[in-house]
Amino acid sequence: MKISTFEEYKTAYRKSVETPEVFWAEIAEKFLWRKKWDNVLDWNFEEPNIKWFINGKFNITENAIDRHLPEKANKTAFIWEPNQVDANHRNITYQNLHDEVCKVANTLKSLSVKKGDRVCIYMPMIPETVFAMLACARIGAIHSVVFAGFSSSALAGRIQDSDCKVVITTDGAYRGVKDIPIKAVVDEALETCVCVEKVLIYKHTNTPITINKEKDVIWQDVVPNASSVCEAELMDSEDVLFILYTSGSTGKPKGVVHTCGGYMIYTCYTFNNVFQIDTTNQSNDLFWCTADVGWITGHSYIAYGPLLAGASSVIFEGVPTFPDAGRFWKVIDKYKVTHFYTAPTAIRALEAAGLDFVTPYKLDSLKVIGSVGEPINEEAWHWYNNNIGKGKCPLVDTWWQTETGGVLISALAGVTPTKPSFATLPMPGIQPLLVDDKGNEIIGNDVEGNLCIRFPWPSIIRTTYGDHNRCKEAYFSTYKGLYFTGDGCRRDENGFYRITGRVDDVMNVSGHRIGTAEVESAINMHADVVESAVVAYPHDIKGQGIYAYIIAPSTTKDHDNLRKEILAEVTKIIGPIAKPDKIQIVSGLPKTRSGKIMRRILRKVAEGELSSLGDTSTLLDPLVVDEIIAGRL
Repeated sequence: MKISTFEEYKTAYRKSVETPEVFWAEIAEKFLWRKKWDNVLDWNFEEPNIKWFINGKFNITENAIDRHLPEKANKTAFIWEPNQVDANHRNITYQNLHDEVCKVANTLKSLSVKKGDRVCIYMPMIPETVFAMLACARIGAIHSVVFAGFSSSALAGRIQDSDCKVVITTDGAYRGVKDIPIKAVVDEALETCVCVEKVLIYKHTNTPITINKEKDVIWQDVVPNASSVCEAELMDSEDVLFILYTSGSTGKPKGVVHTCGGYMIYTCYTFNNVFQIDTTNQSNDLFWCTADVGWITGHSYIAYGPLLAGASSVIFEGVPTFPDAGRFWKVIDKYKVTHFYTAPTAIRALEAAGLDFVTPYKLDSLKVIGSVGEPINEEAWHWYNNNIGKGKCPLVDTWWQTETGGVLISALAGVTPTKPSFATLPMPGIQPLLVDDKGNEIIGNDVEGNLCIRFPWPSIIRTTYGDHNRCKEAYFSTYKGLYFTGDGCRRDENGFYRITGRVDDVMNVSGHRIGTAEVESAINMHADVVESAVVAYPHDIKGQGIYAYIIAPSTTKDHDNLRKEILAEVTKIIGPIAKPDKIQIVSGLPKTRSGKIMRRILRKVAEGELSSLGDTSTLLDPLVVDEIIAGRL
């Protein structure tokens, strides 16, 4: 049900609010069900308990692959562009995809993986990563993809939390000029993970690896010999599809749980409508989402949404600046990409590199460009629109979260209005509202408040794995009867929404959510750190950078060496993505008399907003603020 005019959007939106169950049932009818649902929706936000398409039976891979085969067996599902410019790309048809997914699924079965078992996937951006995800879904196993830039400690924590039975990985990975020893990270992680029985290793870089004869299985030794026929497991609409870990405001990452039915319906619906891609056999439309499948964007708009819609997509192994800052534009011209979806962080980095890396490329195949991961600032919006979209491509600035499963607020390309740095209008089925700090709804336009959603959509988070109360506390307890996004938001005079950033202790670094507590916990592991406080501050490239305030013993004289060791500690425990950009050594932190650190003040100092610190006289030691300001980096 693709919307093609603004009037159709208004009609669809009105119907989705007035009769949501009728609206979503009509969309769900388009999919392949082995048993239709009994009821469309049962929900409350108090427990929370949300169920969509109750007792519906199906398998998501039959909808993403099998149902396309009669007409699209030879249509491209994926083009894989390797990290190295001179390496061979791969073209994977829907038939190829079906065969490879079934082979991996049968291999997992041979490793005793069954419905409900958890499988950790720690792999770079290669087609086999997507094969592995879909293979899990094929047999009803629950995949937990961990970004292959996380440290062994972060990986181990995620494996342990979800009690994974099998890990799927590679020998190594290429990322720009780096060769990364992926298997070595897994080996270190598994020293503390007794739950893992087998490790399936795809040889990708031929990096030397240590083989554990009891656990390790080489992909190339078993997968090619497996059968390319694997019957899809019958799944309930509310069976778990995957767990994806996201940072919270407390140290331990949250395992966000998404289920099969609602996630399938919503990712496909949003993919079709936001991007307005032509998925017919006659079309040459080609979608490229530059995200990594270790994040929700890669799950929803590389692995699932495009396949459910029957589209063709690019999978890219590399980075935007290797071998130079023209790589994205080179790939777009090489394959005639029509729909391009990337992060503001990448846009700002490529803008900073200069137009000399853009002008050699035509970019005339582009029809739609998109932004994801964080709010895009107005300057970057215009640069992207003018120099990449050439002023003729609709720019969809999408807002959503790991917990939402799919896009919640965005323009529909060429259908609804756009506005620089505004996500604009909610998707059909999404009922946003702004509230003040007491939970009172803020009515009307040209207002600002905390962004909540009053009614469930099909791909909403169901729980946090193994700790349902944490889900309740994080998303449904702040404002009674509402889903709280954790974001501040402005609604302009036209009713367009603009996300203003996190209102809790979660930082958005290069589009990746990182909890302050998680970083502080890693920093505090250093023997010479007495206490730390971490805040976000505006960063020209990343959107938000990490500013760390460290209390060290007075005997610690070599601060430069301490900074280097702290960076190494954070890299080891979490990964390089969480390294602080600035580390200021201080003698104390601004605290209330009850001992609470006033991060609001530290944020203001980091941002350079020294004239709006507020009243500091009630602090335990007001003079510490003057010292912090004097030493600001």
